[in-house]
Amino acid sequence: MLPLVPLYGAGLWVKGLLGVKARRLRGRVVSVGSLSAGGAGKTPVVMLVVEMLQAAGLGVDVLSRGYGRRGTGVERVDVAGSAERFGDEPLLMARRLGVPVWVGADRFAGGSAAEVGVETEGLVHVLDDGFQHRKLARDVDVVLLTRKDVGDGLLPAGDLREGLGALGRADVVVLREEEVAGLRGFVPAGKVVWVVRRELRFEGLVPARPFAFCGIARPDGFLGMLAGAGVVSAGVERLADHHRYGMRDVTRLIAAARAAGADGFCTTEKDAVKLTPAMRKRLEEVGPVSVAELRVSLVEGGVGDLVREKMGV
Repeated sequence: MLPLVPLYGAGLWVKGLLGVKARRLRGRVVSVGSLSAGGAGKTPVVMLVVEMLQAAGLGVDVLSRGYGRRGTGVERVDVAGSAERFGDEPLLMARRLGVPVWVGADRFAGGSAAEVGVETEGLVHVLDDGFQHRKLARDVDVVLLTRKDVGDGLLPAGDLREGLGALGRADVVVLREEEVAGLRGFVPAGKVVWVVRRELRFEGLVPARPFAFCGIARPDGFLGMLAGAGVVSAGVERLADHHRYGMRDVTRLIAAARAAGADGFCTTEKDAVKLTPAMRKRLEEVGPVSVAELRVSLVEGGVGDLVREKMGV
C-alpha cells in the first residue's frame, strides 16, 4: 500500500491547486466532516448541529451521500423505508431527528430538491460528511479531529483523506472531551473549538451478559464505551462497516451468543436500523436486544455567534 500514498497525496495537491468550482444553493450550508475516511463519529455531531440550528429558530434538512445504499439518484429518506434503499446513517438520522434527509451522490441536486416549494430564507442544509465534497459551496465547515488522526497516514496506508494541514479550511474544529488536552495544540490559531461529551443511552433492557455485535468503522470505540458504561459482554462479533445483515448473520449470532452463555444482545443504533422485524424476533429467542445510542453534547462552544457571523442569519 505504501507506494500508492505519494500518488494519493499528489492527487490531493493537484485538486487543491486547480481548485473546484463550487455551486451554491439558495439556502445556507453547514458542512460536518472529518479528516479520516470513517469512524470519527460524524453522525452524532451532524445530529447535534441540526438540533442546535433548530433551537436557533432555523429550518434544517440534511444532505447525505447515502453510502452503501442500493437506491439511485436523489431521494428523500422515508422513515418507514429500509437502510438497504437509503443507507444506514441517513435512515437513522431521519428517524431520530424528524427533519427532511435527502440522499444522493450529487449533493447540489439533493439540496435543490430539498428547496422545491420551501422558503429558503432561514433554511440551512447540513451537509453530512462534506469536508472533502468541495463541489458544493458552504458557509461553515465543522471538522472533527480525533487522537487517531494525529500520526495516521494518508489512504491507502492509513485512514486519512487529508492531513492535519487541511484544518486550515475549517471554521470549527470538534474535539472529544477525553482527548482535548492532547489535541488542542493541533488546532490552527483563530479556529472556533467545540468540545463534545459522548455518552451511550440504551433503548430497551440491557441484558446481564449480552453478546455485543457491530458493523462500524471503529468497533473498539463502541466496545470500550460499553465497558465504560458497566456492560460486561459475554462475547463480541465485529463486522465490516455498513455491513448488510441477513438471516445467515442472525443464525450465526444466535449460535455464538448461546455458545458464550449470553442472555441477550447489545448493538449500535446504526446496526439496529438494518435489522428487519423478523431478524429482531429471531435474536430475541436468546434474550432482549438492547440498542446503544451514541449521543453527544457540547461542553465548550456554541452555535450562536458562528451562525450570526458566518451565515448572516
